[in-house]
Amino acid sequence: MWLLNGFLTRNKCAACYKQFNKKEHLVEHMRISYHSVHEPMCGICGKRCRSFESLREHLIGPLPKAECERVFRDRGCTFCLNILSSPHALRFHQDRCQLSRGNNGVLHRFANLRIHDGLRIENEKTRVVALACKMVGGGSDGSLDLCARICVIDEYENILFHSYVKPQLPVTNYRYESTGIRPEYLRDAMPIRHVQRKIQDFLCNGEPIWKIRPRSGKARILVGHGLDHDMKCLELEDTSKYPPLMKTSKLSNSLKYLTKAYLGYDIQNGIQDPYDDCVATMRLYRRMRYQAHRIEDYPLATDPQNKNNFTSWRQGELERMSPDELFAISRSDYYCWCLDSKDVA
Repeated sequence: MWLLNGFLTRNKCAACYKQFNKKEHLVEHMRISYHSVHEPMCGICGKRCRSFESLREHLIGPLPKAECERVFRDRGCTFCLNILSSPHALRFHQDRCQLSRGNNGVLHRFANLRIHDGLRIENEKTRVVALACKMVGGGSDGSLDLCARICVIDEYENILFHSYVKPQLPVTNYRYESTGIRPEYLRDAMPIRHVQRKIQDFLCNGEPIWKIRPRSGKARILVGHGLDHDMKCLELEDTSKYPPLMKTSKLSNSLKYLTKAYLGYDIQNGIQDPYDDCVATMRLYRRMRYQAHRIEDYPLATDPQNKNNFTSWRQGELERMSPDELFAISRSDYYCWCLDSKDVA
């Protein structure tokens, strides 16, 4: 039995702790797992998880690891999932970690103005912005999403742009119970094409759209929840995703759930304000951006300078590596928000 345990330990993944009967199986696991220092990590046992929800289940889920659960219940923050040095330190930490809802009345003051436009391309200080839209229904059954209200804020939760939007297609369902939008709000609203141009010019920040670079370019960083849907409705370029905050469950992907779980307050009850959505997504972004991850010159699997795809190594060389060495050459397959902190901190 001792030999078997020792054998399996040598074939144990240094990141997620999965065990394999053969070293070749561990190598294949590392080829496709893209483990990295950017994955959420248990502060007790050091296990890496693909998402924060997986880490939450590891700590306090239906079948948590017993020792990790014991320590976490004593010294763990249920919002950021970090482990503090003592219960006293935890109480002090959670007072700051649990946030309250933003100034949810601010947009109602702008409702009478119908528009607030502070988008300025020359504003170099505004590097990170959040965007949220509210949709009304079009089509014969009202199921077609049409953008009817949009809000953009800066990193300090100041409104840069807010406007009702006049869709190109007729509105057949204003969805008043959740949007609060009435027909008169859209009658003289800004046309969708005008909004598209303003948002795109602001995000490009003077850089031609064909020249935009994902890193170290002039274009602004845009954050939001369900941005692929919002950008599609605005007919703008698609966006990337942040896997640690994603899971197969639609509930744990929802902004309402993420805000309650990782910020500590409720949103989207009754009539929904896009400003509240912007604030929540910006706060989630800031929280994830300031994670203390090891700095790497080439942190992505797509960076040609690293060996994350393992193709430059022979199979025999890889099988002679220890689990820690295999983890050391592995890289992430997604862009971690902590990489932005070097540019905007």
